[in-house]
Amino acid sequence: MERLSYKTLEKLGFEGYLMPEGTERVLQFGEGNFLRAFVDYFIDLANERTGWGTKVVVAQPIAQGRSEDINRQDGLYTVYLRGLENGEQVIRKRVVSSISRALNPYEDYGALLACAANPDLRYIVSNTTEAGIAFDENSRFDEEPPGSFPAKLTRFLYERYSCFKGEAGKGLVILSCELIDHNGDELKRCVGQYTELWKLEPEFAGWLDREVIFCSTMVDRIVTGYPRAEAETLNAQNGYEDLLLDTGEVFAIWVIEGPKELEDELPFKKAGLPVIVAEDCTPYKKRKVRMLNGVQTTMVLASYLSGQDIVRKCMEDPAIYSFMERCVYDEIIPVLTEYPKEELEDYAAGLFDRLCNPFIDHSLLAISLNTTSKWKARVLPTVREYQAATGGLPPRLTAGFAAYVMFYRGERLEENALVAHRGETEYRICDDMEVLRFFEAHKSDSPVELAGAVCRNEAFWGGDLTEIPGFLELVTEYLQLFEREGVHRVFELLGN
Repeated sequence: MERLSYKTLEKLGFEGYLMPEGTERVLQFGEGNFLRAFVDYFIDLANERTGWGTKVVVAQPIAQGRSEDINRQDGLYTVYLRGLENGEQVIRKRVVSSISRALNPYEDYGALLACAANPDLRYIVSNTTEAGIAFDENSRFDEEPPGSFPAKLTRFLYERYSCFKGEAGKGLVILSCELIDHNGDELKRCVGQYTELWKLEPEFAGWLDREVIFCSTMVDRIVTGYPRAEAETLNAQNGYEDLLLDTGEVFAIWVIEGPKELEDELPFKKAGLPVIVAEDCTPYKKRKVRMLNGVQTTMVLASYLSGQDIVRKCMEDPAIYSFMERCVYDEIIPVLTEYPKEELEDYAAGLFDRLCNPFIDHSLLAISLNTTSKWKARVLPTVREYQAATGGLPPRLTAGFAAYVMFYRGERLEENALVAHRGETEYRICDDMEVLRFFEAHKSDSPVELAGAVCRNEAFWGGDLTEIPGFLELVTEYLQLFEREGVHRVFELLGN
């Protein structure tokens, strides 16, 4: 079977959209599954629907990467998006042709710098993992390439500035897709630090301020990557071998925090794609964190303790599904008063479609990582706002906290994890070491004693949770119910 390429597709009589030639307007740091099924996929659709004619040059951000595979396939790869829309199963297959070529700066750094001289270049996209946006004082200007990603970007921007002698209109738009808060702002800060560290001229710093737009963005799509179990079957169906097969969910949203003019400059809105240019990403992120992440954090540990292992199976359990529905509609949506209720309910409907996705086996234990900080950021604000608005407590969110206390009752600390048991099954609790040491120190506490100690731990929550009227008492009540009748019984009671 031949590898995927333009020639192979021609032999097969391929009739879908392909764009062999185009203008390289985008440089992308990162060639992994996420960007290829998200940004590059959107660009490909925009090319087809609007005639944008834009190609992406991808640069692998670390020494080990996929540039060779990408070039062997002429930049082509197949994406399968699978999931539910309005409760109906959807499968979308597309051969993406938006990538022109891939660069390995660790083998040919000059090829990367040469892109700076391209007058058509306008956008830089990055997704170098959460740890990628960090200042490393050991990264040097004269390295080939510099060590950290912000250092690579600073060196590239300086090359751009030098090639065009600081000309107005030759600046770039930076679209940071790393999963950290205010990613664009943080990247800009790091670039400023390297400008100072390397003693680059003040004129360059002025050009950065005037001509380079650093955009924070919020990205949202689950990308499951290369489908190892299905790859042989899919390749046989397609009639070609594709080592870059990529899979993900149907749902997606990309919010770009930037000037209004970008909405007209970028053709995504014209193409009918879920890309929003906004003055502030915060409202979109808050909605996602409070609703999608909040309900997941609330149900995951309780669901695991009740005997479930993956999200999809939880959604097939009527009691858990009803519990989650009431959590979202009765406890989370009512406090998000700055959003139109209809908009929140539409988002909630899509949220449940995502969680029910029959093509994704999302492990509950994988989601359980670092639940302490997740609960503080995703759930605690809703609890406080609900209590302030109603004078009472949200029962399902509080039950989720009780499940957190029960789940974290470990027995021994080993290899950066606290080991616990669900019946005969051993599981590992993974969190910050200070959290794990706290729970190990309290391993002999009764559930009620432990709940009190956890609630009073101001280092975890930024305050004493026993000061929330009735909170500790309700948590204690649920813990006693867990022990007396089982966790699933609480799902049944609170789902009605």
